[in-house]
Amino acid sequence: MKKNIIAMNASIMIGLGSILAAPSVYAESISNLEKQKESIQEKRSGVESNISDTEKKIDNLQDKQMTAEDQIAALEAKIAESAKKIDAKNAEITQTKKEIEALKEEIKVLKERIAKRNEVLKERALSFQETGGDVNYLEVLFGSSSFGDLVDRVGAVATIAEADRDILKQHELDKKDLEEKQKAVETKLASLEVAKAELLEIQKQQKQQKQEKDALVKKLKQQTKKHEDEKMGLEEEKANLAAQEKAIKSAISLEHQRLAELEAARKKAAAEAKKRAEQEAAQAAAQAASQASQASETKKQSTSSGYSAKSNSSSSSSSSSQSSQSSSNVSQAPAVSSGTFTRPSAGYVSSTMGERWNKQHAGIDIAASGTVPVVAAADGVVSRSYFSSTYGNVVFVTHSIGGQQWTTVYAHLSSRQVGEGAVVAKGQQVGIMGNTGHSFGQHLHFELHKGPWNYSKSNAVNPLNYIPN
Repeated sequence: MKKNIIAMNASIMIGLGSILAAPSVYAESISNLEKQKESIQEKRSGVESNISDTEKKIDNLQDKQMTAEDQIAALEAKIAESAKKIDAKNAEITQTKKEIEALKEEIKVLKERIAKRNEVLKERALSFQETGGDVNYLEVLFGSSSFGDLVDRVGAVATIAEADRDILKQHELDKKDLEEKQKAVETKLASLEVAKAELLEIQKQQKQQKQEKDALVKKLKQQTKKHEDEKMGLEEEKANLAAQEKAIKSAISLEHQRLAELEAARKKAAAEAKKRAEQEAAQAAAQAASQASQASETKKQSTSSGYSAKSNSSSSSSSSSQSSQSSSNVSQAPAVSSGTFTRPSAGYVSSTMGERWNKQHAGIDIAASGTVPVVAAADGVVSRSYFSSTYGNVVFVTHSIGGQQWTTVYAHLSSRQVGEGAVVAKGQQVGIMGNTGHSFGQHLHFELHKGPWNYSKSNAVNPLNYIPN
């Protein structure tokens, strides 16, 4: 009998020991969650720093772009000014060419005059040759009939000689004038052509500079667009980290709540165990008075315990049946598996993880027709539930499993049935399969990340290695 009492007390202590051990498990879970929260906070700080750096790069690129655009505007003004100068030179060249044409007419007239003078001079030269030059003049003078006639003849001879000298002088002047006009016009035309060539070369250089600046602006715009896209991705990553931090805090709160409940249950169990021990001790003392009565009482207790177990078994079977019946009412809902992660939806895998369309496909696609429920792959907290331009309707769930943080992503949903901060159980419906966002045909895009989600998706792992096929 004493042995029986000792055995009962030992059983009670073992029960209390298991209850007392449980809080340490929860405390360890809370410690792990706190570490995950600190890790997320560090990553958020890093992402914020990257956003700041990216913004500086964008500002720098935009400053360079503005400078280049100002330089292009200045070059365009210079090109326009050069074009005006070239037009002016063209007008001058046209005018000079007209002057050359007019000069050609003058030259023609001068040439005719010179030709006529040459004829006169030829005739005079021929006359000098035939008469012997100065003798001819003496004959004229000595042949005078009177003094008056002599005076007249002397005057005539002087006039003829002066005329000859004038013809020769004018002849030389006209030739010199012709040569000077030709030289002046040709020099002017050559100068204008050189000036025009210089202006065309300057304009060519200016246009080349403008092309280089245009190419620079185009390159700067492309770089700015790249950094803006990167900034958007980083901001989305920041938002997801903030949401995950919130989810972790919610999980920590739940763990504290469970720990408080467990502590209360432990105290209650300890009090009940103490009371039960006292009752059993009193009962044992009473049993010592009568062995037969104790045996009879033991038999009754055994019968009662068997009936209770049977009743509990029946109740459990009924509950299981009701659960199964309730589960069968969910259209095309996948069966909840016993592994760490369950399949998120019914359907076939239409696309696996890997390279696709020259980009990394960071998850798997599960396709099916009709109204297809999408469920949580594991217990967790909804960190984000929103509409994305690429993911469409998307739900992010943060999980803490064995001290490891996981993140699951359910994208392209036609509708979402959980909001941010909601606590979901494994197999609980989070949405309906759809075709929203950047999607081609109804399917679920499912991602599994060992750690937090980030823009580069560096934590993504192949879901097919973790969920049942």
